[in-house]
Amino acid sequence: MEITQFLLNAQSIDGFVRNLAEENLKHFEEQNFPTFLVSLAGELANDAKPVDSRRLAGLILKNALDAKEQNRKVEQVQRWLSLESSLRAQVKGYLLQTLSSPTPDAQSTASQVIAKIASIELPPKQWPELIECLLSNVNQNQAHVRQATLETLGYLCEEVSSDVVDQDQVNKILTAVIQGMNATETNMDIRIAATRALYNALRFAEANFINDMERDFIMRVVCEATMSSDVKLRLAAMECLVSISSHYYDSLSTYMQDIFNITAKAVKEDEEAVSLQAIEFWSSICDEEIDILDAFGGEPTIQCFYFIKQALPALVPMLLETLLKQEEDQDLDDGAWNIAMAGGTCLGLVARTVGDDLVPLVMPFIEENINKLDWRQREAATYAFGSILEGPSPDKLTPIVNVALNFMLIALVQDPNNHVKDTTAWTLGRIFEFLHGPTVETPVITNENCQQILTVLLQSMKDVPNVAGKACAALYFLAQGYEDLGSASPLSPFFQDIIQALLAVSHREDAGESHLSTSSYETLNQIILCSTEETAQTIMQLVPVIMMELHQTIETQKSDKQNEMQGLLCGCLQVIIQKLGSTESTKYVFFQYTDQMMDLFLKVFSCRNATAHEEAMLAIGSMAYAVGANFTKYMQGFYPYLEMGLQNFSEYQICTITVGVVGDLCRALEEKILPYCDGIMTHLLKNLSSSQLHRSVKPPIFSCFGDIGLAIGENFEKYLMYAMPMLHSAAELSVHIPVGDDEMIEYANLLRKGILEAYSGIFQGFKNTPKIQLLIPSATNIIQFLDSLYLENVMDDLLMQTAIGVLGDLADTLGTNAGPLIKTSSSIMRFLDECLSSDDQSIKESALWAQFALTHAVSG
Repeated sequence: MEITQFLLNAQSIDGFVRNLAEENLKHFEEQNFPTFLVSLAGELANDAKPVDSRRLAGLILKNALDAKEQNRKVEQVQRWLSLESSLRAQVKGYLLQTLSSPTPDAQSTASQVIAKIASIELPPKQWPELIECLLSNVNQNQAHVRQATLETLGYLCEEVSSDVVDQDQVNKILTAVIQGMNATETNMDIRIAATRALYNALRFAEANFINDMERDFIMRVVCEATMSSDVKLRLAAMECLVSISSHYYDSLSTYMQDIFNITAKAVKEDEEAVSLQAIEFWSSICDEEIDILDAFGGEPTIQCFYFIKQALPALVPMLLETLLKQEEDQDLDDGAWNIAMAGGTCLGLVARTVGDDLVPLVMPFIEENINKLDWRQREAATYAFGSILEGPSPDKLTPIVNVALNFMLIALVQDPNNHVKDTTAWTLGRIFEFLHGPTVETPVITNENCQQILTVLLQSMKDVPNVAGKACAALYFLAQGYEDLGSASPLSPFFQDIIQALLAVSHREDAGESHLSTSSYETLNQIILCSTEETAQTIMQLVPVIMMELHQTIETQKSDKQNEMQGLLCGCLQVIIQKLGSTESTKYVFFQYTDQMMDLFLKVFSCRNATAHEEAMLAIGSMAYAVGANFTKYMQGFYPYLEMGLQNFSEYQICTITVGVVGDLCRALEEKILPYCDGIMTHLLKNLSSSQLHRSVKPPIFSCFGDIGLAIGENFEKYLMYAMPMLHSAAELSVHIPVGDDEMIEYANLLRKGILEAYSGIFQGFKNTPKIQLLIPSATNIIQFLDSLYLENVMDDLLMQTAIGVLGDLADTLGTNAGPLIKTSSSIMRFLDECLSSDDQSIKESALWAQFALTHAVSG
């Protein structure tokens, strides 16, 4: 049977036919992968074949080259590159041929597959003729070929790193794309494809944006396209403007007046999708200016042009107008997005950008609309008020909030419209988040109004789910403001009522709507965290209640709702363990429940629910920390589940948490963890060697080596021959990270930190033992690693603190043995001096300790 029939059968409504076809395709792929790919590409290129079989052929081909999971993706790439070049050329020939197909589905699929292959082959320069081939296609007379080729160039620019394409090719791509966008092009489909391609090509255009003439040309063509009669073209062009705002903020001065006119017209008159992108342009400018002005505590890398400040008189009325465009039946749950929400979000970003300057421009709108009969006006006024609460100074906002607070509390209970109540509860939450707490000099919440606030919030928790959820969130922020208060809390007299109200919310029939269950438990957890000795007894009484509820979820028939509840209850118990287990006055009374709790957590592991597993594992980690060495009695029963978690590659978050729990156990049990270390280390070493495990788990595993080393001291000797080469190899790899890949740099820093924490724990564990000589070979590697980190100059503050701490641990443990090794370093002393003069107090303290240890090592 030819592949066409397999592909058609794989889409059959008959389950038996479909499954058989899928098995046949899988068998074909496994038995003869090269022929499989050629067959798929041939199917896609053949205009005589059915559209459905061609579309699926292209999709399978694309999936054979790519995967979401990083390890799988690497395997797919290697598999493709290992094929004979003649066979790859055959597949690529079919794909380029498909761009000329009159079938749009086939063209579009081929475009995507070509871009995937380009992302694999262009970096090692294995398809050098591709871009020239595509550019020659753009000059063809056939409109559908030009459109498909422009689409391909767009996908290619999305897939390929900007450093892979040289500037000459970038110029040619941009010329082709801009030519396709130009108003002189009569075919609208070509203009749309070209504009979408420009969106992806913009990140390649840095050199072109530096050139005034080229930048002017690009901006003129984009701005013209935003005024097209075709809505798809206007949308694509507006998306380009948003992209330009984030990539080339510092090149926009000349164009801002024109852009304001374009966006204002779009917001006022255009289709919703275009209006949303017009608002997004201003949100993006806010993001840029917030980042520049924050500058991460250092000097800004580019100049701030204060576009938002300059645009305020015209921008604010435009945004306020959008707040009145709510939809009567708008979805009150998460995920809803419309003009009013976009306008409010942008207004919030404007508040963060310009601070106090915004308040006098917004207050007249609020005062004018807050009492109107039309719910839209009342809701818009409330939304505007809530949106400007982050950014302006408390001094500017507090007098206004003091006047508004009572009004809003009444509105939350009495307003006849659910939208208004929903937004009012959200705004109260924002007031409590930003204008309440120990850092606010003049708090808006006093002992006098606290009771009224609580009464209203508890009453609103009985309202419809979306309002009740926002009321829970408001109570969360109210409690958070009292978290560090110590003994006397204004919430204490109402503690019992608050807890009962939150439990009642979680038991509502409609608790599954608007994330109400989650909101109620998150708030309950926050209430527990801010409890005081005065209310400890109430928390203690809550323990058997939560345990009973967890027991019921285990006993009853499983459903998604029960699974969610199980996770929330385990999470709540974790917070209770942390709170009661950390205070001497409650610790020993609380210990009466630990046996039953542990039994419940182990039963949760037997239910197949990833979220509940994560929460139960975290709770066990907290329990180990609370009960310390006494946790030994639970280890035999818990250990099989610990192993299960360490082997859970498919739900890698569970694996990560379990690795963290091993660290908790090491700190709690110290040497008593030793009987389980062979098994734990075996799993950790296997995990590090596996290509199937998500890379994010690896830094915590290295860090865990340090926890184990610190706990068992010189007993770690038998693992040195396995652990140290892995640490050394990972350290070498982590230094060679491509410049400009922010995601990889962030991951590399996590990896480096994990490696350093491993070294630190192992060295501290061997201190004052006769076996320190065993560490000297590794010390040489560590010093080379520290040298390379310092010279590469990519360390963030946390990594720098960890690195200088490791240097101190090395010198402290090895003593005089460290002296000669340190003298071989090219940069250790410069690194130490830099840390000693750091503005970060934590780095400075670690450096002083390292200096003390180094002095003793070298002078001794």
